Amino acid sequence: MKLLERRLTLYEEKYGVLSADFYAALTGGRLASYDAFDETRTDFSRWKGIYETWLRRKEAYARQLQERGLTETLRVQPAY
Repeated sequence: MKLLERRLTLYEEKYGVLSADFYAALTGGRLASYDAFDETRTDFSRWKGIYETWLRRKEAYARQLQERGLTETLRVQPAY
């Protein structure tokens, strides 16, 4: 999830809005005027895909914590 978050941060810095706000605007049809520009259309498509993947992984993580609990999910490496 951290790699996805770093990629999201690049788009957030480039366009000056948080991914959640961007996604709400995009799925709400409020960014259609940007379709005329190749760069933003490509960026928005990638940004949307990364954000949706991040949402799915976040939901899967929350489900795993709920089903298994933190102690079963936690990976502890032995110190040598």
